[in-house]
Amino acid sequence: MTFSNALRLRPVRRQKLIHLCALGVALMVANGTLMAATPSGAVPKPAATTAPATAPASLSVSKIDFKRGDDGAGRLILQFDGQGASPDLRSQGNSVVIDVGNARLPESLQKPINVTDFATPVQRIDAKPYGGGTQLVLNTNTAFESLAYQSGNEYVVEISPRQAAPATGAVNAATVSQAAASVAQRGYSGKPVTFNFQDVPVRTVLQLVAEESNLNVVASDSVQGNVTLRLINVPWDQALDIVLRAKGLDKRRDGGVIWVAPQPELAKFEQDKEDARIAIENREDLVTDYIQINYHNAAVIFKALTEAKGIGGGNSGGGGSGSGSNSQEESGFLSSRGRIVADERTNTLMISDIPKKIARMRELINVIDRPVDQVLIESRIVIATDTFARELGAKFGISGSRDNVYFSGDLGQNGKNINDRAAKDFEYQKAINEWVAGGRTGAIPVRAPSTINSGLNWNLPVDALKSPGSLALSILNAGYLLDVELSAMQEESRGEVISNPRVVTTNQREAVIKQGKEIGYVTISGGGAGGVAQANVQFKEVVLELKVTPTITNDNRVFLNMAVKKDEVDSYIVLDGYGTVPTINRREVNTAVLVDDGQTVVIGGVYEFTDRNSVNKVPFLGDVPFLGNLFKKRSRNKDKAELLVFVTPKVLRVSRTTPAVN
Repeated sequence: MTFSNALRLRPVRRQKLIHLCALGVALMVANGTLMAATPSGAVPKPAATTAPATAPASLSVSKIDFKRGDDGAGRLILQFDGQGASPDLRSQGNSVVIDVGNARLPESLQKPINVTDFATPVQRIDAKPYGGGTQLVLNTNTAFESLAYQSGNEYVVEISPRQAAPATGAVNAATVSQAAASVAQRGYSGKPVTFNFQDVPVRTVLQLVAEESNLNVVASDSVQGNVTLRLINVPWDQALDIVLRAKGLDKRRDGGVIWVAPQPELAKFEQDKEDARIAIENREDLVTDYIQINYHNAAVIFKALTEAKGIGGGNSGGGGSGSGSNSQEESGFLSSRGRIVADERTNTLMISDIPKKIARMRELINVIDRPVDQVLIESRIVIATDTFARELGAKFGISGSRDNVYFSGDLGQNGKNINDRAAKDFEYQKAINEWVAGGRTGAIPVRAPSTINSGLNWNLPVDALKSPGSLALSILNAGYLLDVELSAMQEESRGEVISNPRVVTTNQREAVIKQGKEIGYVTISGGGAGGVAQANVQFKEVVLELKVTPTITNDNRVFLNMAVKKDEVDSYIVLDGYGTVPTINRREVNTAVLVDDGQTVVIGGVYEFTDRNSVNKVPFLGDVPFLGNLFKKRSRNKDKAELLVFVTPKVLRVSRTTPAVN
């Protein structure tokens, strides 16, 4: 009976069973022949030519080659000196092991091979003899996928890097479709089976599925017909769905039992069951219950419940009440006769319905009305500056007189020198005349020497506002005055401005904190076409602001949607008759980032570097080697500024003890 059932139910197993029976009969015949030919008490001698357990010794590995394939894959090529090799491939941790039991490895190939330079997942290949055959171990350094195939006397193994999951972006139609397709592919998880039937009864296929799945299958009397199918390595649950769709059947599973019946029959059964349930509920008496809301607003929960699918057409105005309709059965929150009212004054929900629905509403509200975790968001805005300035300048001038001609670098100074000389000549002539008129008595008048006031011919000093150091030298001789002054300045400064705004908010609630001032300025309106201009005072905010909305994920991380702003007044523009207008430096970051709890992340940064060299000089004279430094001014400025914004979220967990709903 068992043999006939095997022949009838499983054609694939039937062939294997026939082969096993034939092999057993052959062994029995051979054993009987051997026993009949052996004398009593004699020990049979082994045959001289016993078939070896492996391939002939002439089969061996002739070449081991390694290449880089497409997309960074490593390709190992094993060549044998003949055909008939039987390699076996398996994964063992981060390695791939290839055993060829019927091919020996020559001594010249028994060595490790370093293939790191090929830039593939394979780093080293160890080739060694193993159990009379050959073993190759491919050591990898990353996650990989393997593929092997054999052609003639070649065996090829490809090790390719496993593709990482693509980055997850915004939720749109494309990403939703991709996620749905991925979920659909993971829908079947049964053990793979292989079916190859020609016009076999559907009930027979259901019996085979029951054996493979270890489940109980109950088929309705109306399940009839035959089916022809060929499925290779298909999950049993997918094979079952294919057969059911092909014959217009459907299934319902209850624990370890699957009920299979035509679709109309199942639909009618479920409809009758639902109608009976509704009829029983319609005969039940309504009760009224009051549910106190502790951590939320009762009106918000009422709105969420009434706007859910299947609860519509209720009164949402006034005191916050709503009534359902027959469509409420789609959601299961309330029955067709149920009502819910929100009392905002006492923050209470009043529900009138059958006891079963009220119990479910209590369970639902007990899940919704619970304390929410909070998040402390700490932000640091660091502005680091580093400035360096160096200037070198010179003043140079020569002045004097010759043959009553005065010269200097300043025409005005020359005029003063000439006037000074003329006044002193006039005084000397007047003294001579008085001496002659007095009978030439007394001392002879002496001409007073003229003074030479210096005048600069070239004036290229360092800016006096920067308080430079200077070195001056003046030489006066034989009516000539030489002035030389060197001025130099070097300035270095380093500074850091750290702003540290912090704010605490509940999960998925926006928080804003700002600190600063408002700058007033004047604007002019009107004044066109003969009108009178009107001055208006307006104000502009110059603040440090942190605006953030945190979302705590299930894996103990925080998703931050945030905006950080740091403003400061740079300078003022003076407008004649209208006061001043400020110019404002703005630093702002708007971003969304996923951060671990307590981890600090840099969400933005700006680095500025300025290097400026300038030379002011007198044409031609400034180009003279060495002496040209007296006729030029050099300056060099280096400015570095760096802006960094750090953010650290910390989750403040609350007690998970949920209070009992009153």
